[in-house]
Amino acid sequence: MSTLPSNLQTSSDPPILPKPFNANQPETIRLHPFSSNEISTKSPQPEEDASVEERLNRLRTFYKEHGMRRFAEAVMLCHEHNHPHVMLLQIANSFYKLPGNWLKHDEEEIEGVQRILDELFEPDNSPPSETKWEIGDAVGQWWRPNFETSLYPYIPAHVTRPKECKKMYLIPLPQRKVIAVPKNLKFLAIPFHELYENASTYGPQLAALPHYLAKYRFEYVDENGNVVAITPGGVPQDGDRTTLEDPRYYHGGSNGTNGVTAEDTEMK
Repeated sequence: MSTLPSNLQTSSDPPILPKPFNANQPETIRLHPFSSNEISTKSPQPEEDASVEERLNRLRTFYKEHGMRRFAEAVMLCHEHNHPHVMLLQIANSFYKLPGNWLKHDEEEIEGVQRILDELFEPDNSPPSETKWEIGDAVGQWWRPNFETSLYPYIPAHVTRPKECKKMYLIPLPQRKVIAVPKNLKFLAIPFHELYENASTYGPQLAALPHYLAKYRFEYVDENGNVVAITPGGVPQDGDRTTLEDPRYYHGGSNGTNGVTAEDTEMK
């Protein structure tokens, strides 16, 4: 297998492609480079609550009036150097979080996610963008059993009335869009390898994202939409090498080398 599409491979000894290995997986996700979007700034958006206690008090009030609160977060994906990155907001050079907010009690779920992202990233004093956010699968849920800070990826057995559910939605960055980031926040592309098992820096929810997203196959494109890399395991295309004895590449040779030279084994 190879991460390079067949049309970009230059080796005289291309890899042997096995039968497809993508059964029962979600559809392939196309990732655009972060640089294909225009990033600008907008007016600051300070936190609604000045302290954790204020936030929990507001949760108590909401729960009393409307029941369990719904919190929506966007797992916004792009790529750099053909490696998936998650877009995070950074607050005060220390705290990281996914873009998101609470849904209104009477708001439809997907419409609410669109509203939250538009309020956060639409430029000030501009008409609504024609490029809408592509809201994909829900990739994870975390539960707040009580009026406290702890969240769990499950509902504890003794809890029958959770106070809040936080749901994460997969949202690939568009190919072209103006994204205005509030001045009090940083919008950072964090690679999977940096998040993986790094709860000490990003917390357990963000560190778990590579696990949640491991079920997806990705297709990486350049700024013009050309595929430059793929997750291996798809259906071999016409002309791909599928056997060792393919006459186009079988050269004989000794010591089991099949005539392959050192030059052929270089990464291309």
